[in-house]
Amino acid sequence: MTDTIFQGITQSSVHTPRLQAGVLERPAADGAAGGVVVFIHGNVSSSLFWQPIMLALPPEWRAVAIDLRGFGASEILPVDATRGLADFSDDVASVLDALGIASAHVVGWSMGGGVLMRLLLDRPGLVASATLVAPVSPFGFGGTSGDDGTRLTDDDAGTGGGGVNPDFVARLLARDTSADAAASPLSVYRTAYVKPPFASDQEPIWVQSMLSTATGVGNYPGDSTASPNWPGFAPGTQGVLNTMAPQYFNTSAIVDLPQKPPVLWLHGTDDVIVSDSSLFDLNYLGQLGVIPGWPGIDVAPPQPMIRQIRAVLAAYRAAGGAVTELELTDCGHSPHLEHPAVFLTALLTQLRAIGGA
Repeated sequence: MTDTIFQGITQSSVHTPRLQAGVLERPAADGAAGGVVVFIHGNVSSSLFWQPIMLALPPEWRAVAIDLRGFGASEILPVDATRGLADFSDDVASVLDALGIASAHVVGWSMGGGVLMRLLLDRPGLVASATLVAPVSPFGFGGTSGDDGTRLTDDDAGTGGGGVNPDFVARLLARDTSADAAASPLSVYRTAYVKPPFASDQEPIWVQSMLSTATGVGNYPGDSTASPNWPGFAPGTQGVLNTMAPQYFNTSAIVDLPQKPPVLWLHGTDDVIVSDSSLFDLNYLGQLGVIPGWPGIDVAPPQPMIRQIRAVLAAYRAAGGAVTELELTDCGHSPHLEHPAVFLTALLTQLRAIGGA
């Protein structure tokens, strides 16, 4: 088994009224007065992915990374998808409360960006600044059109737990570390998490992080229901993928927050997960002919994820919030891994502009 915890990082278990949570920490130097930076990981991953950036932070900053329920070292608890990502954001808030952290700079990656947006809405005083790293659209994942996130069907057909590759789930369950199939976690990491041919000596740790994902109806991917709409299924009410179905998840109300923490949005031009042409959007796969029977762009257009994020953040800025967008070329879904120096510079610019949380 690969040693997954980097030197200089400590791992602990934090008990809260909601869950027993796995937490990684890089403490600040004695007497330092920087502040706290909290990291939230994405789907099919864990806090392990944040370790290089945690260690790279200057010593005046305390870095804390939290495993979401059913991931990493946190307790495996069911996810109520009808709350959107609120089970996860409430868990994060409970951990910060248990640690006595009243305010922090929060960084969220992919699904973790959605958790961060939900946290902004529910516990705005906790978030001194928000850094969104290749985040899910404020209108969820799949099943919407236009910059305003108009839902395509009443049941959000084609989104949620029914859209996952069952071979990928089986390989997660079997803790498969091979690269012998397109659906193996290592292959998915190499082709979707990063832009090929990006390579890292830390790949075995990232795969172990992915393999920590709890599988099942209540966790990843979740359940699904039959639908009369193409492609024949709709989200259920349980599990991770259903949390981002448009009927359950919409964080566009961040525009109306009376107090708006500054937002930094980082994303890659070659991201195949969160994209206006996402290879994980079934409508786009239908348009490509990968999934048969696609009813056409008037009925099932691909979701313009980047356009939607940009539109909501533009409205956030127009309503008085500070927004910085950094689009990285030659970068996939993991700016913090693929371009760590650029990522760190952008993050520190935001942190230092505000000061200690």
